[in-house]
Amino acid sequence: MEAPVRTVVAPSAVWRGRPHPLGATWDGAGVNFALFSKNAERVELCLFAPRGRREVERVELRERTDFVWHCYLPEARPGLLYGYRVHGPQDPDRGHRFDPNKVLLDPYARLITHQRCRVVDSAFSWGDDRPPRTPWRDTVIYELHVKGFTQRHPDVPEQLRGTYAGLATEPITTYLKRLGVTAVELLPIHTVVDERRLLQQGLCNYWGYNSIGFFAPEMRYSATGTLGEFKTMVKTLHAAGIEVILDVVYNHTGEGDHTGPTLGFRGIDNAIYYRLDPTHPRRYSNPTATGNSLNAAHRVVTALIMDSLRYWVEEMHVDGFRFDLATTLARNAQGAFDRNAAFLAAVRQDPVISQAKLIAEPWDLGEGGYQLGNFPPGWAEWNDKYRDTVRSYWKGDGGIVGELASRISGSQDLFQRSGRAPTASINFVTTHDGFTLHDLVSYERKRNEANHEGNRDGADHNRSWNCGVEGPSDQPGVVDLREKQKRNFLATLLFSQGVPMLLAGDELGRTQLGNNNAYCQDNELSWLDWEGADRELFQFTARLVALRKKHPLLRRRTYPRPENTAWLTPEGREMTEPDWKLPFARCFGVLMVGERLAERDERGNPIGDDDLLLLLNAHGEEIAFPLPGARDERWEVLADTGYADGAPGAGFFAAAERYPLQGRSAVLLAKASSTDPVRTGA
Repeated sequence: MEAPVRTVVAPSAVWRGRPHPLGATWDGAGVNFALFSKNAERVELCLFAPRGRREVERVELRERTDFVWHCYLPEARPGLLYGYRVHGPQDPDRGHRFDPNKVLLDPYARLITHQRCRVVDSAFSWGDDRPPRTPWRDTVIYELHVKGFTQRHPDVPEQLRGTYAGLATEPITTYLKRLGVTAVELLPIHTVVDERRLLQQGLCNYWGYNSIGFFAPEMRYSATGTLGEFKTMVKTLHAAGIEVILDVVYNHTGEGDHTGPTLGFRGIDNAIYYRLDPTHPRRYSNPTATGNSLNAAHRVVTALIMDSLRYWVEEMHVDGFRFDLATTLARNAQGAFDRNAAFLAAVRQDPVISQAKLIAEPWDLGEGGYQLGNFPPGWAEWNDKYRDTVRSYWKGDGGIVGELASRISGSQDLFQRSGRAPTASINFVTTHDGFTLHDLVSYERKRNEANHEGNRDGADHNRSWNCGVEGPSDQPGVVDLREKQKRNFLATLLFSQGVPMLLAGDELGRTQLGNNNAYCQDNELSWLDWEGADRELFQFTARLVALRKKHPLLRRRTYPRPENTAWLTPEGREMTEPDWKLPFARCFGVLMVGERLAERDERGNPIGDDDLLLLLNAHGEEIAFPLPGARDERWEVLADTGYADGAPGAGFFAAAERYPLQGRSAVLLAKASSTDPVRTGA
């Protein structure tokens, strides 16, 4: 029989404590506990045995300052497991859902294990760790899942696979450096809760977009169960010159809708933390379509999010954030998107957060939720118009060359009006959400039966093309075309203005067998197959990344200007307004003049580059494309997607000669003189 819970009330055992900082703070002598709840009537701190199953003591928090309940336990130490019971009205019609029968998680908990909060000692030797601070124009983002990336890697020690420590091993950092990416964007690593429905079906929330703790890293990815493991990962990646960006989900929590579990926020102060339906406070405002929406317009919730962001930058040394469904965070008290919303204003004035890399997913599913191009200066945005246009072009859709020209030149039409540069556009063709690159060229219909949702989940309109056969094929013509299409997508992405983002494994030919919504698949369907990887495609991708790094013309800080850019028809003349509108147009070129780049380096010196010529042909037939320039000038072929390794046999072509531009291919050439074939950019 378990011993009864002991209620601690002796003044010698419980001190008054302080209302700040919120959370559980170890100061070397004891632990201060502080919890905000405006509408609570009574708060109890619950202490648990080491495995979290048995409550051993209960401390009533008798002190309250500005709605913060607090105490100090001089005998408490790091490692202590705790939670809260919060008493108050159980009145859903007024938005209150207090339930003292529930042990609640601390919103500011630094570590959550055994479904309990754990007091931590944050001491860590960072040594000479320095953030790489890679400029936006030089950034190449690599989106990956901590577990899925390393779980099947043969050179990562078995006990470290699928963990933060595994991501910090030498085989992984060497691979990332060889590929040439400058930042990893980690799918959510905040503590996550799995939906009951998924658990009943033997699945889990693999992607992690169901956070319940915004300060605590998810321990299912930890080999040691310590914060130090995550910090060591960051330190190791920094030493390799790689930044760490976190995909963060502050728009909703894992407590779900009004029928969901009470785990923390709901039981602490439901009416403060969540947006409630003003006409029916029992229910939640739900622009995220996930059951609830955090009330980021409230000062306390804004402070929570800002404190969390600041913690991850200052304490955990991360370099930036990608905000899931960011429009939700920018909704004002009336529920409308507002570029001056409390959260965006707080970020803008914060000296720490404003200097981090900030990336918005600029939409949610509520009214007026699509806000691409409308976030303020200081923000970059996922550009789904780039994705859709590039997919449609290489699929063979006609009449979109003008749209494609706008996307590959930095989407000036979307971002310049807010004073932002091409680097505000995060360009991508694939992400975790949707087909992988291999599946994009292999499937026209999703195959999501493994998710047990009747294949109703996931996007139906993918702008994909299977190259003639649905699913796996051993027909040489189909296989070759699919490989060429992959190279086309990669080349377009890495030769476009803006910030490119690669989906981990695309460069290795990873497939999810047509599943375009593998959010619940923590298995070999989602994990990278390192032994079956396409090494030739990796080499091709690494070559493209290196070319981007070498040529400033491919990563401008300003939009291309007419004096250093010419758009060419397949006949070699400059395009006119009617040319852009031709419904059958699927081929064009863009000439970029390097000596008129009109940009300067950090020391104010002019930046120059070779003249570059990018040719794109989505027709099925070869086109003899006239090369511009004087007769004594030559063009060197830097990359041609018509070849598996990207390099044709003939490396140089004379100006005015016609280049054999294969059907469905892209080519990048550099103009070189006869005495100095290649002049590298500064």
